[in-house]
Amino acid sequence: MATMIIEGQRAGAASGQTYKVMNPATGELVEEVPAGGPEDVDRAAQAAAKAFQSWSRLAPAERARILHKAAAHMLTKVDEIAPILTAEQGKTILESRLEAQRFGENIAWFADLADKIHGEYVLLPDTSTYGLVVRKPIGVCGAIVPWNFPLTLAANKVAPAIAAGNTVVLKPASTTPLATLACINALIEGGLPEGVVNVVLGSGTNEAIVAHPLIRKIALTGSTPTGKKVMAAAAGQLKKVTLELGGSDPCIVLDDADLEAAAKAISVGRFFNCGQACLAVKRLYVQEAVMDELLEKLIARAAKLKPGNGMDKDSRMGPMHTEAQRAEVEAQVKDALDKGARIAFGGGRPEGDAYSKGNFINPAILLDVPDDSRMVTEEVFGPALPIMSIKDLDEGLRRANNSPFGLGSSIWTSSMASAHRAVRDLEAGYTWVNALQIAHDELPFGGTKQSGFGKEHGIEAYHSYTEQKSVVYGGV
Repeated sequence: MATMIIEGQRAGAASGQTYKVMNPATGELVEEVPAGGPEDVDRAAQAAAKAFQSWSRLAPAERARILHKAAAHMLTKVDEIAPILTAEQGKTILESRLEAQRFGENIAWFADLADKIHGEYVLLPDTSTYGLVVRKPIGVCGAIVPWNFPLTLAANKVAPAIAAGNTVVLKPASTTPLATLACINALIEGGLPEGVVNVVLGSGTNEAIVAHPLIRKIALTGSTPTGKKVMAAAAGQLKKVTLELGGSDPCIVLDDADLEAAAKAISVGRFFNCGQACLAVKRLYVQEAVMDELLEKLIARAAKLKPGNGMDKDSRMGPMHTEAQRAEVEAQVKDALDKGARIAFGGGRPEGDAYSKGNFINPAILLDVPDDSRMVTEEVFGPALPIMSIKDLDEGLRRANNSPFGLGSSIWTSSMASAHRAVRDLEAGYTWVNALQIAHDELPFGGTKQSGFGKEHGIEAYHSYTEQKSVVYGGV
């Protein structure tokens, strides 16, 4: 049985209770794990607070050395970790390898920053004194991670936190704890000190992490309603929060675009990980003159996405993670069809014995999707793409921004003027121009509007795990 990680020890739940992690492709048991609760969170927070006393006082160069060594060791385990992730989450083995690789790379990227972020020297009006601005770690940080990209989204929080000198209580999604445990175990095997990252499991730990007085910052990736609850709960103790929430990313394709490149990027952006991504093309607005040609190219690409067990080398798209999530996407598609949309490709569930026990769904492309349909007004967390026709860029921008969300956005055009307008006017935390939707470590990532606030990735993420302290020196 898998165990929690508290101060480097492998622990069961204080209650002795467990729950089952199931394979979404087969319905079979993957492993039984502890069902933690508030007592386990307290143990983890106490361990993290103890480790903070030494970890935060290390010379930044030494902290960087330790993290690089730990990340390098973890990266030797990618081929062991990837099948675990596929078994518990459902994604293809290729997608799992990419994600496990990204976990180690993210730790290493922020390790590079650990000894390179400096304070400031400030000349003060009184020439007998001078000022400094120094950055100090916050303390114990809580990280609450969802199931769609459990390793990537854990690293987004853990990497900058520990590089800046903080310690962490990490809570993976209840349905995807196993690969995360394997990654943290690998970091500890590689030299990460005990207690720097502690992992608690089970749905009974979420509220306890937000409420625990030793945990001074909460980083959450989740739905907008969940983010609002976490923000409200954290307010009582004035905790810092970073919220990466839902998205309904618009993509605009103009009639001067490179349609082959656009079709490739849109297909990856919509159907990667069975469409279960916050940052994904979820609403496509296409200028009328190129609608037919682009649709043909999108259908050709979607037709190659053979659903199947992620461990099968012939599979190009794994199952939905849960039956409830599949039902939600199916309901959103039905709502669009009831309101006048039509299926251009796919839809429904694949047939055959190989699919009978898993949460499989076919990719779907819909046309003429009304603006008041659920596929447009809500986040579609699955492999269904609504396409809407637009007359010009003005209409595309207006309809793209007509959403409560503001996470990502993209435009395809050969016009510098159109690209500039999109960059200026699209209401989102990220805009791609003629580029695949990849969130780069070098750039701050985070949303606007109902998609949350705060940044992950970039120097900005590192800064968000520090406190600024002003110092005035009058001589010694």
